[in-house]
Amino acid sequence: MAQQTEVSLLEETLEAKQPELRFPEINPALPAGNQIFDVLQAMILTMELPPGQAISEADIASKFGSSRTPVREALQKLREAQLVTTQPSRGNFVTKLQRRKILEARFMREALEVATVGHLCDTGLPDAFTASLHDNLKRQKKAIKRRDNQEFRHLDDDFHLTLARATQFPRVADVLKREKILLDRLRVLALRSKSHQKSLLQDHQNLLTLILDQNKETAIELTRRHMNTVLDTLSGLEQTHSHYFEPDAVIRTPS
Repeated sequence: MAQQTEVSLLEETLEAKQPELRFPEINPALPAGNQIFDVLQAMILTMELPPGQAISEADIASKFGSSRTPVREALQKLREAQLVTTQPSRGNFVTKLQRRKILEARFMREALEVATVGHLCDTGLPDAFTASLHDNLKRQKKAIKRRDNQEFRHLDDDFHLTLARATQFPRVADVLKREKILLDRLRVLALRSKSHQKSLLQDHQNLLTLILDQNKETAIELTRRHMNTVLDTLSGLEQTHSHYFEPDAVIRTPS
């Protein structure tokens, strides 16, 4: 039943008629390439620009009222983030989802998160980070009440990054942020469900309590389960929108 609910949510979300894309005006006081990158990245992560969608340099430049140079800079950054691919003689396209890369990113994220939680249970959570995490949880609850999906996603990200920073190892948060990009399109879809948001908030609250109690074994067990929620979204999306995936990355059910 839970799997059917997830699939239904994906169908409703992705089959709904998308509004015409709106491109904000470029702020002349700031680098245009960075602004274009931020907008296109957000559109890709929210599926406004779906996997496989062609991206025209000329069209994007026209919509932003810019030259092609900052558009090329933005596309290069999107390629580095593995969100855009360039096919010779064909152009630029939003990268299709690849199951193997998604599973690899989930594996990497779980390894980092488990190590982070275990370390914090061993060493204790610094007071400054404890206060920040409690405030984050209050804001998550308010975001759910307001049905502010984007704000909840940002707070979800910040909760996990704050735990990573609390280890006092700067590279942990950097690596976690990089690996998370490959999971973000799936996470955005899942986080449109209010019940899913409430479940994640409960996990976050329980996890913080376990870390503060230095209950390492249970905290790690909860972290592993928490990381596996993305697999349900992956399976559901493969069933409803297989064309979003590279052909060799789709689950094939034995006949």
